[in-house]
Amino acid sequence: MRDAQDGGWPGEAIFYGADYNPEQWPEEVWAEDVALMRRAGVNLVSVGIFSWAQLEPAFDRYDFGWLDRALDLLHAHGIGVDLATATASPPPWLARAYPETLPRRADGAILWPGGRQAYCPSSPVFRRRSLALVEAVATRYAAHPAVLMWHVSNELGCHNAHCYCDVSAAAFRRWLRERYRDLDALNAAWGTTFWSQRYGDWAEINPPRAAPTFANPTQQLDFLRFSSDEQRAQLRAERRVLKRLVRQPVTTNFMIGAGGKHLDYHSWAADVDLVANDHYLTAADPQAHLGLALAADHTRGVAGGAPWLLMEHSTSAVNWQPRNVAKTPGQLRRNSLAHVARGADGVLFFQWRASRAGAEKFHSALVPHAGPETKVFREVCRLGAELRALAELRGSRVDADVAILVDYEAWWGVELDSHPSVDVTYTDRLAALHGALWRAGVTADLVHPSTDLTGYRLVLVPTLYLVRDADAEALTRYVHGGGTALVTYFSGIVDEHDHIRLGGYPGAYRDLLGIRTEEFFPLRAGERVTLDDGSTADVWTEWLHPTGAQVLASYADGPLPGVPALTRHAAGAGAAWYVGTRLDDAATDRLVARLLAEAGVRPAADAPPGVEVVRRRGDGRSWLFVINHTDRPARLAVTGTDLLTGADCAGDLLVKAGEVAVIREAGVEEGRCSPGSGRAPSSS
Repeated sequence: MRDAQDGGWPGEAIFYGADYNPEQWPEEVWAEDVALMRRAGVNLVSVGIFSWAQLEPAFDRYDFGWLDRALDLLHAHGIGVDLATATASPPPWLARAYPETLPRRADGAILWPGGRQAYCPSSPVFRRRSLALVEAVATRYAAHPAVLMWHVSNELGCHNAHCYCDVSAAAFRRWLRERYRDLDALNAAWGTTFWSQRYGDWAEINPPRAAPTFANPTQQLDFLRFSSDEQRAQLRAERRVLKRLVRQPVTTNFMIGAGGKHLDYHSWAADVDLVANDHYLTAADPQAHLGLALAADHTRGVAGGAPWLLMEHSTSAVNWQPRNVAKTPGQLRRNSLAHVARGADGVLFFQWRASRAGAEKFHSALVPHAGPETKVFREVCRLGAELRALAELRGSRVDADVAILVDYEAWWGVELDSHPSVDVTYTDRLAALHGALWRAGVTADLVHPSTDLTGYRLVLVPTLYLVRDADAEALTRYVHGGGTALVTYFSGIVDEHDHIRLGGYPGAYRDLLGIRTEEFFPLRAGERVTLDDGSTADVWTEWLHPTGAQVLASYADGPLPGVPALTRHAAGAGAAWYVGTRLDDAATDRLVARLLAEAGVRPAADAPPGVEVVRRRGDGRSWLFVINHTDRPARLAVTGTDLLTGADCAGDLLVKAGEVAVIREAGVEEGRCSPGSGRAPSSS
């Protein structure tokens, strides 16, 4: 992946715009579109994402006239284009001619055309026809002056992440042959001596289709790996065609924090020139801005700390949640600038003009059904002006002294069936710890366990159920070198084959943590326990023995009174903490505060509760984002100039309720800007 400083990003402005679908509208509307885009400050639009049926209305018959005119019009008005390969959803004629391209669910049901992404990702027919389209589009528009970047497909795997058809079964067997080489190795990895599952021929193996009871867990895990790799193979195949024909950067939109559990984006990042992500708030969550921050920090981690592009979010309500709540005045702006605060160098939406027909006709847009004389469009214009004022931030990086280890394979593994408690989910402790950092004014990088942890003062390891030996050893080296780490319950339990690490839990981290758990004691639904420090917890307890660790808190009641629940182990020059239960939010905040103090991590700024603070740095300068999510004004001791208003502040910044300030700071000490900067973690 090319760094932002190495030509991966065209232009110098912060990108601002939306998906633009001119094919949905009469051409006389297009002139109004570009005029309104100029008014709003739009400088980049994604074009052609779902236009395969328009570009190739019949087998090998292409119609580029409408796209020629649309791109020419956009260029004439100074609006750049992120041009899609248009392969995101095949046209009906493909399924009619080749019904074997249609995907199947685990129960054998065919998923028919009529929605989108009705294709098997392993289908050689789909691959061949989609690449023919990429070749035609790229050949025609490689040198078009409007095209600034290329957009492969769209949200790969959003609706067809897993296919269980015979074509996929054959592809799965090929993938397994390459992974294991021989059946003995596969049988050992899958533990097929259990339940008489031993395979004597590759042809006996299928995807984990609907079965009488629990399917083999390692078979399930490998199928999830295979499925991610098949979607990635489509990205790589399209990229190869593009790189042969075009010079502009290539990207695709990930779905980090927006339903992308089934795709291992850490492995995908090397296949794009710049990382792009789609994010949508969960309308039912009154604290949805915390989920936004989590997704943005994770996206930045996938990007290796480099700036990234927000390819899609919404101006207001979406159409696909049970209750599609509209955004309140100012929320569009706060959401967008929060993404910029956490590393986005571009802010795009779905979509430019709200559709009149189709499944997404009630999805908000920059231009609503009611037209430009609306709350939404007024906020759109204000945001466009403010992003122009923030252009100097382009290429800067986010300050983060804390790392949270995140692994998609651990996510897949922990949420397989037949486990101790259905209440143990992967993102639960991840979100809880990240939320505690957010409330403390501390920013974290969400990184893969194989990441070089040098330079981080604190590392958090939530529910890392599956871990490889090398990654477990890396955390041990980090702690022994002077770092502080926290590991939560149900971490380090299995290896990459989902085999239990014997000798007592938490397996891979047992020696580092100076503890040994002999048995899990998950709690019943609604059951709570109290710790002797006054904390409360639920979901999980375990019979833990310290083997060198200091006991910081024990259970006061429940199934294990007197048994340790929170420990700290001095290891080398650092310390490794363990929490063996699901602490409530207040106790989690207190625990994180203790960890931050021990690790010497300071907040970006001292801020009142509910006020988000994040710092970006670059070229010897720093910028502090202050986002007030409350209904009260907030004061902070900050010195500098607010880029959004031009006002100076000398140690006293007032941010009104629901407002945002972006301060070019004066007199802020230089700090760590990115992972791998070479700064060793401080000893505590």
